[in-house]
Amino acid sequence: MKKIETALISVSDKKNLKPLLRVLKNNKIKIISSGGTFKEIKKLKFNCIEVSEFTNSPEILEGRVKTLHPKIHAGILNKRDNKLHTKDLKINKFENIDLVIVNFYPFENTLKKTTDHTKIIENIDVGGPTMVRSAAKNYKDVTVITSSEQYKELINELNKNKGSTSLNFREKLSRIAFTETAYYDSVISNYFNKVTNTNFPKKKVLHGNLIEILRYGENPHQESRIYSRKSEMDIKQIHGKQLSYNNYNDIFAALTISKSLPNDTGTVIVKHANPCGVSIKKNHLESYKSALECDPVSAFGGIVSCNFKITKLLALELNKLFLEVIIANKFDTNALKILKKKKNLRLIDASNYINNNSLKHVSIGDEILIQSEDQKKFTAKDFRIVSKRKPSVKEMKNLIFAFNICRYVKSNAIVLAANESTAGIGSGQPSRLDSCKLAINKMKKFNKLNDNLVAASDAFFPFVDGIEKLVQSGVQAIIQPSGSIKDKEIINFANQTNTALIFSKTRHFRH
Repeated sequence: MKKIETALISVSDKKNLKPLLRVLKNNKIKIISSGGTFKEIKKLKFNCIEVSEFTNSPEILEGRVKTLHPKIHAGILNKRDNKLHTKDLKINKFENIDLVIVNFYPFENTLKKTTDHTKIIENIDVGGPTMVRSAAKNYKDVTVITSSEQYKELINELNKNKGSTSLNFREKLSRIAFTETAYYDSVISNYFNKVTNTNFPKKKVLHGNLIEILRYGENPHQESRIYSRKSEMDIKQIHGKQLSYNNYNDIFAALTISKSLPNDTGTVIVKHANPCGVSIKKNHLESYKSALECDPVSAFGGIVSCNFKITKLLALELNKLFLEVIIANKFDTNALKILKKKKNLRLIDASNYINNNSLKHVSIGDEILIQSEDQKKFTAKDFRIVSKRKPSVKEMKNLIFAFNICRYVKSNAIVLAANESTAGIGSGQPSRLDSCKLAINKMKKFNKLNDNLVAASDAFFPFVDGIEKLVQSGVQAIIQPSGSIKDKEIINFANQTNTALIFSKTRHFRH
């Protein structure tokens, strides 16, 4: 146990101070403070010594230097059982500081409010993290508090131990404190990387807030949590049982596709992180039905993501199928009444979700793979018609639609499309020919309408056999990246079969 006799309080978040101050007063703990915190404590009618009076050194540089003083840090950092430390304090007439209560300038909130670099820089806290690190390092003798959420726990500890704290309590708070300073610095580091367009610095620092403790991971024997760089996510669950690791994985896969589609348009059905049906028909009900027709068997127990607001008519149709999750840009009142009848069905409002240009991270043990996201906006310049027959306007629209979906399908990926909807999807096969066969078989099983059928491939065809299989199934136009040594043979085959062939300048694998 360590008795607390002197506390230093310097906080940006000044809420809930009064109950804590009352307990400090009851335990006859002297309080040192500075700036706005000193004024707040005096306003609450508690005794307090201002830092400048305590150190006999005024605040300078417009408040940039307040607590950066030997008397402060020696008081925090000295080892109470070290005779040399005790001697140094006595010679310099310094005293112990046993409790440090600090939270930092709101740097993260400042980023949300302004892009003014000068204001942002001024909200980088220097003194606060320095005191916290000092106190956390010397946790054997000093207690450190970094959040107003910890006040209740501190109050209970002081009341239970008559103004003292236990070693276990101090050690736990030390761990939290170092995490807090690391998080704070990582936000600053990432801000500077962003403003200097440095995506891949020599040392990479990641940060995240715990959002939810998940029931388990991909399987029941695995632990899982979800973190976010923000304090809360841009998606909001409004109904249904708790989301699982697999649910979140599918939700993010579905949203990535949905938000790549035109505004207020598009239905995406996902199963095991792969799309099994997509449509961009403008009529929302027809869009869902067309997406479902692509592969209704795989859609069972899947996730539907609507890039629009769900109304009563569509809700009635959605309710006919067992689904794990439904995502939308809001639900109207009547739709919610219908969908909420299924108590376990998760409903997600994604109206605030935006596909940003952040980096994609994949962790493998101690290693992390990082890359920029594949969010390239396709334009006419990205494609080249290499066949004698040119695609019609309608075919070209369907080709670009299919090619966009293709980049979200696990490689090797083949997408068949017609009438602004997928007709068959082949995913995750080691052979591109096998993906062609899979997509064709899916189409033949569920979708009899082959008019104006087009196909997209996420990478080039290494041989003619794949494109031959597609043409034999009724495909009239194909889009694929160029780059194969067999490109000329494939162009010749397209010309021989009067197939429109378009080459993309970019490849779009997704492993």
